[in-house]
Amino acid sequence: MTRAHILACIGLFLLGCLVGREWRDRSADLAESRQEVKQLVEQVEAVQGARAIEQSQGQAMADIGAKHEEDREAAAAVPAAVVADLRAGNVRLRQEWAGCETRLLSEAVASTVERDAAAAVRAEAAGRIVRIGRDADDQLRACQAVIAGDRQ
Repeated sequence: MTRAHILACIGLFLLGCLVGREWRDRSADLAESRQEVKQLVEQVEAVQGARAIEQSQGQAMADIGAKHEEDREAAAAVPAAVVADLRAGNVRLRQEWAGCETRLLSEAVASTVERDAAAAVRAEAAGRIVRIGRDADDQLRACQAVIAGDRQ
């Protein structure tokens, strides 16, 4: 073999080593890039899942808030309805409410007007009390719905 052949063989050998090293480095870079892409895709999917959950919980809380506001608006009519039902005789007060103020007045002294006025005051007070109770019940229901929605 001639010197040129030997140098050509050595050159080809070195070129093969250089190509092999470059191929190995690029393969490692490619594998690393694939791993990074996989991690980024998993992160994006996790963020999208968290956003979907957050949006559904936000919508549930908005629905609870809207229902609570509807209940509050409907509660405004409760005192008038209770007073009307008491006056119509559809609803009756318990004995301790029905006679609490008239017990203070002597039947002989109390005029019909005073008894009617006392009955009207009791009816209005009963309406306000029912409204307070309903507001408290609505508030409690809304709070419980928020807690239940938050725990899901």
